[in-house]
Amino acid sequence: MIDSPVLAWILFMMIMTPQVKAAPGYVSPETVPGAITIDTARAKPLFDSGAIFVDVWNDADWEAGRIPGAVHLELDKVFTEASLRAAARPDQDVVMYCNGTKCPRSSQAAASAVSWGFSRVFYYRLGFPDWQAAGYPVE
Repeated sequence: MIDSPVLAWILFMMIMTPQVKAAPGYVSPETVPGAITIDTARAKPLFDSGAIFVDVWNDADWEAGRIPGAVHLELDKVFTEASLRAAARPDQDVVMYCNGTKCPRSSQAAASAVSWGFSRVFYYRLGFPDWQAAGYPVE
């Protein structure tokens, strides 16, 4: 069962998403209730251990570059409980990422995954730009 502060935060994010995407100067939340916020130094060992990386960018951003082996579940069109369950078990390490701190998608995806009962959700807030800047592999 999800506690009410987590549910309230999820509902807030779902309602505010259109305004957040359009707001100049938007900065993604530092944490997502129920998820573990990670930086690039923590993302790389998860990648090396076989964690499922979920890219929630739009199609054009996905085509421009991504973390190797990532699953593309575009947030507005494809990302659902069923599509996430097809990519990962609820007890697997699942890393949500998008285009860094200016992108609201990874926080929204992490919140949804938590609400769907995924217990090992990692919110990679810094996302692809920081991954690439660290010199890690991209495709």
